[in-house]
Amino acid sequence: MQTKAQLLKQARTQVTELSPAELARDGTSPVLLDVREKQETDAGMLPGARHVPRGFLELRIEEAVADRNADVVLYCAGGTRSLLAARTLQEMGYTRVRSLTGGYGAWKDGGFPVEVPPRLTEAQRSRYSRHLLIPEVGEAGQAKLLAAKVLLVGAGGLGSPSALYLAAAGVGRLGLIDDDVVDASNLQRQIIHSNDRVGMAKTESARKTIVGLNPDVRVDEHRLRLNHDNALQLFEPYDLIVDGSDNFGTRYLVNDACTILRKPQVHGSIFRFDGQATTFVPGGPCYRCLFPEPPPPELAPSCQEAGVLGALPGIIGVIQAIEALKLILGAGEPLAGRLLLYDALEQRFREVKYAKDPACPACGSTPMRELLAEYTEASCAVAPRRGAVT
Repeated sequence: MQTKAQLLKQARTQVTELSPAELARDGTSPVLLDVREKQETDAGMLPGARHVPRGFLELRIEEAVADRNADVVLYCAGGTRSLLAARTLQEMGYTRVRSLTGGYGAWKDGGFPVEVPPRLTEAQRSRYSRHLLIPEVGEAGQAKLLAAKVLLVGAGGLGSPSALYLAAAGVGRLGLIDDDVVDASNLQRQIIHSNDRVGMAKTESARKTIVGLNPDVRVDEHRLRLNHDNALQLFEPYDLIVDGSDNFGTRYLVNDACTILRKPQVHGSIFRFDGQATTFVPGGPCYRCLFPEPPPPELAPSCQEAGVLGALPGIIGVIQAIEALKLILGAGEPLAGRLLLYDALEQRFREVKYAKDPACPACGSTPMRELLAEYTEASCAVAPRRGAVT
């Protein structure tokens, strides 16, 4: 049997401690691990710290710090729990663990910087509780989602599932660009609309559904057609663009505006039983690198001529929503430089890689300074995969 004092005395012989001043001078950028309880972290945390409560340390540490050779500095309120937690990590095979003497209190009293985490309301904690359990999201990530501004080009087949899942996830501001009205033929696939809204503007119909799903979300209606004159102004207030347009002219315009404004773009397209999705990020290959020219009209029939399986946009639109959420959270690897292909008949995904084209007129070695001339062809078909590398 050991007393608390004996446990701490033994831990101090095993764990290296450092003062707040020493940590502030440390140029190695160690992983900071806050082992306090949630209500304690609400008052503030060390900048960049990861939160793993002491009671869940053994269960969650491998998610927070996978590398057992990483340089880890643990802290609590006063330096006691972090000392014992550091010894636990040593027993689990972590080789470079230290404890902050005096903990958060000493750090703050020393005048060193702290970050006050965004606070969710109790209603938000309940609504997004499953997000809060994910280490890559948590309250900080959910706050990023609530502060994010996403513009969706199109409130139709792809825009419907994308908008619904972005709204459900708590993306705080959604813009919708569409100049069309709801038609009965849309309802086979455009699930954000309903039968009683036939004849209503699609942006209004979508807004009603989104607000009914999540009152946290602000919806901007842009009841107009995206064109060469308004694209840059419309895109400017948003963090990223989700393109669910159904024609090549709009896709090239979206690409060019995003390239000029250096905004990430999530692309999706569908045709009969086939779909594809990818993500374009600033500095990487763009849509024109992947598809330098639109296909001839005879190879790209319209939706009215070719048709589309009603459930297909659900698959591609949700992939677009996931890509957008990953970009907002800074989690995972986006589909940049990778075109994801989906064949519904074979129930199979494939992936092709593509690279930046130095001669690309949009993002190449001599990037454009203003929007390029518009294409006028209309089509909902996926682009033929010319020049892609498997």
